Amino acid sequence: MTLKGNWNYPTTIRFGAGRIRELPQACVALGMRRPLLVTDSGLAALPMVANALASCRDAGLHCAVFSDVRPNPVEQNVIDGVHIYRDGGHDGVVAFGGGSGLDAGKAIALMVGQTRPIWDFEDREDWWTRVNVAGMVPVVAVPTTAGTGSEVGRSSVITDHRDHLKKIIFHPKMMPGIVICDPELTVGLPPKVTAATGMDALSHCLEAYCAPHFHPLADGVAVEGMRLIHDFLPRAVANGSDLEARSHLLVASSMGATAFQKGLGAMHSLSHPCSANLDTHHGLTNAVVMPFVLAWNRRAIEPKIGRLAAWLGLRQHSYQALFDWVLELRATIGIPPTLAGLGVREEHAAVFAPQALADPSTGSNPLPMTVADFEQLYLNCIRG
Repeated sequence: MTLKGNWNYPTTIRFGAGRIRELPQACVALGMRRPLLVTDSGLAALPMVANALASCRDAGLHCAVFSDVRPNPVEQNVIDGVHIYRDGGHDGVVAFGGGSGLDAGKAIALMVGQTRPIWDFEDREDWWTRVNVAGMVPVVAVPTTAGTGSEVGRSSVITDHRDHLKKIIFHPKMMPGIVICDPELTVGLPPKVTAATGMDALSHCLEAYCAPHFHPLADGVAVEGMRLIHDFLPRAVANGSDLEARSHLLVASSMGATAFQKGLGAMHSLSHPCSANLDTHHGLTNAVVMPFVLAWNRRAIEPKIGRLAAWLGLRQHSYQALFDWVLELRATIGIPPTLAGLGVREEHAAVFAPQALADPSTGSNPLPMTVADFEQLYLNCIRG
């Protein structure tokens, strides 16, 4: 089978090895002649960014780079990017990278035409209607990790330092106009990053599947995403040059972000305060808390998890089989067993618990949560 295709589900996606060469064409298709490539500082120094810039310039595009983006983007990163965009007379954004580059790029493309602060567009009630849609600019998204799936999303996660909360900035038109998914761009990822981002994709699929809302389409997408992760994440961690495994994981990443329009849950509620306050890696944090959240929610999700175990081809079609697989997978790919391994201490539990309760992911957790519940769950995740 040739792992290459053009999809619209829901985003226009050009998938396949080597398709980064189509970046100039994608920019022109969206009306860009002076794109601003937004990425993080680590990627900006790599040949893949230099090559992307060269291909755009060879095609007659005036392309510049903005890379002052933190691993967990903050408001100032967006403000600085907007200044660079305006000063350079740019006409669109290439969001290039993992979750940080993609989220920052989409947020910059939103904010270049707004007069209100970014927090006025948080994903609450109908706040998205405040956006001046005419001021938004087109985005080409190029993911370089297989985890966040932000390339197919209608939002960006930005940290608000005023209250140390990660906030979702949302508008339907934040979805990129074209996505270029080239698995060759993920081949250079180190094993630890491959593991953490792959587990992020698993957390998206798994929480979407467990969310207590009626959305059979999201469930189906989530299940297939988890099957791909089950089959190919250990291979990609063991052999980073396995292009077949890299391809399937990149698909699973987009599937996870497509599925979680149904909702997420306490994995993300726990993870967001850790990364907002301690700058922990989002995907890695999700991976650490995953079994603890499964255990907490067991009575609400056990029948669905049993069906999932069957679909994944596990020996036993039960909650316990799925739980044991998660533990085995984490051990195989090198995920720390507790949050203590990420620098989260017991005294953080009481501080982070109210932030977790306020997180928008909490509303779709299979069980209702309280501050006391989150404090205990944090302690479980820290102590093991």
